[in-house]
Amino acid sequence: MNPTVERVTQNIIARSQAGRANYLAKIDAAKSKTVHRSQLSCGNLAHGFAACSPDDKNSLRNMVKSNIGIITSYNDMLSAHQPYEHYPERIKHALHAVGAVGQVAGGVPAMCDGVTQGQDGMELSLLSRDLIAMSAAIGLSHNMFDGALYLGVCDKIVPGLFIAAMSFGHLPSVFVPAGPMRTGASNKEKVRVRQLYAEGKVGRDALLESEANSYHSAGTCTFYGTANSNQMIMEVMGLHLPGSSFVCPDIPLRDVLTDAAARQVTRMTESSGDYLPVGRLVDEKVIVNGIVALLATGGSTNHTMHLVAMAKAAGITITWDDFSELSEVVPLLCRIYPNGSGDINYFQAAGGVSLLVRELLKGGLLHEDVHTVAGFGLHRYTQEPFLEDGELVYRDGPHASLDPEVISTLEAPFVKHGGTKVLSGNLGRAVMKTSSVPEDRQVITAPALVFESQYDIDAAFEAGKLDRDCIVVVRFQGPKAIGMPELHKLMPPMGVLMDRGYKVALVTDGRLSGASGKVPAAIHITPEAYVGGLLAKVRDGDLIQVDGTTGKINLLVDEAELASREVVQPDLSASHVGMGRELFSALRAQISGAEEGASCFKL
Repeated sequence: MNPTVERVTQNIIARSQAGRANYLAKIDAAKSKTVHRSQLSCGNLAHGFAACSPDDKNSLRNMVKSNIGIITSYNDMLSAHQPYEHYPERIKHALHAVGAVGQVAGGVPAMCDGVTQGQDGMELSLLSRDLIAMSAAIGLSHNMFDGALYLGVCDKIVPGLFIAAMSFGHLPSVFVPAGPMRTGASNKEKVRVRQLYAEGKVGRDALLESEANSYHSAGTCTFYGTANSNQMIMEVMGLHLPGSSFVCPDIPLRDVLTDAAARQVTRMTESSGDYLPVGRLVDEKVIVNGIVALLATGGSTNHTMHLVAMAKAAGITITWDDFSELSEVVPLLCRIYPNGSGDINYFQAAGGVSLLVRELLKGGLLHEDVHTVAGFGLHRYTQEPFLEDGELVYRDGPHASLDPEVISTLEAPFVKHGGTKVLSGNLGRAVMKTSSVPEDRQVITAPALVFESQYDIDAAFEAGKLDRDCIVVVRFQGPKAIGMPELHKLMPPMGVLMDRGYKVALVTDGRLSGASGKVPAAIHITPEAYVGGLLAKVRDGDLIQVDGTTGKINLLVDEAELASREVVQPDLSASHVGMGRELFSALRAQISGAEEGASCFKL
């Protein structure tokens, strides 16, 4: 093992000792020596199978066959989740073939940041993660189930399902992806049209046509944002079947992998004789593997929050310092749009996850000695699935990249460190995604232009007020303030400013996730302005230093001057009502800071 990876892992193990012990004791107490429904009364059980077919009723009456709970994020409005419509019936058929039963235990909400971007609904996005966890917990609380299959793909859905899976950590579990849509319009063309629209050079019709050509069919968006980062991380953590993350929804291999996932979960139940609950499968080494996968691919910065919350749900404590230390030794091996020209389908064609895992294992950057849903040992994830006479087979994956511009090697990485940098200074702590920002653009000292709403920036841009070297500060966007919305609406105008030759950066206690692109952005600032962070005292014209190479973020104002400044909080009431936001006041009040995972749970 790489000594830094080993040291960080051991630090996490030591730090988590008490929490992990308590967690394992909890899930051990929840397991059953027989099928779980045997603990139900006759009335309970009758309610549990009342709507089943006669054959399933007979199976559930006896206490031999396993019953697998299906948690689904299906809806037919969002492209990533539409493919799940027919998964339950397919899964039930596959389970019947191996002498098991499946029931849809519950559905969870799935919202899309792409739809809500720049809209009021975006302020519910981050909060939805914990609601998803609670929704899944309600479905599984009936105690009818001996294993679980989690159907989810996108931004907050997978982390929420993961947290629920850890809460029911005594159940064997497999996560079942649905795959990306096929490649549409080129990413370069999409960005070009967005920037032309921001400059007023093309109209809305041209913009809509471009967007529709990019997001055009069922499946996840093909850029490397949070959705595809989810899939990358879950596979490298051993919670997907090998090679299943980036298989498109409309090819036969996708269906066969779904069948295989259903069969596989039955092989881990207590009645199988090879019991592997998901709470035991996920340990400190598995969490470190997830962080390494994120860093090596330049994945979504949302996971600097999500992975903290996900680990905590398994009794494991990780910090931003762990990300930072690992980032020093984990090289950037992938360039996937917006960090490069190729999308996730191109990454898959160039070698995909199997090649990435092979390369990282070769450098001692991943823990090989871990449990996975495919068996013990991460070497299993250097294999790829294929159809052979209609049957699923695994073969050794590629040993070399088919496109070195998309997947590189340890000997010649794109960057010698990971694509995520933790910044510290008197403004607090922040995260910068550096993987697609040229190094000379990562360092900027410039006067601040302060905004307290993302919606005010378009007008300032159109009026020419941003045509200068500047650091755009967007504050009171944090979890407690308004639910920490993503601010991608800001990227096209700021990209235009960079193209005009200005040095610009974004500093915010809001989010940007995996699609921040070329604009240097210090995000997730904690403590947030709403709870007294120094960000609340910044004024127009104050010099701010952002240095993504050394990890510094400072407000260059005399301490005596700062002490004399009063903070007047803006009226945020308009962001607390409408579009359902009034229903989430309890979650906003309870939520922790970004570095603590932006979590509402006290685990």
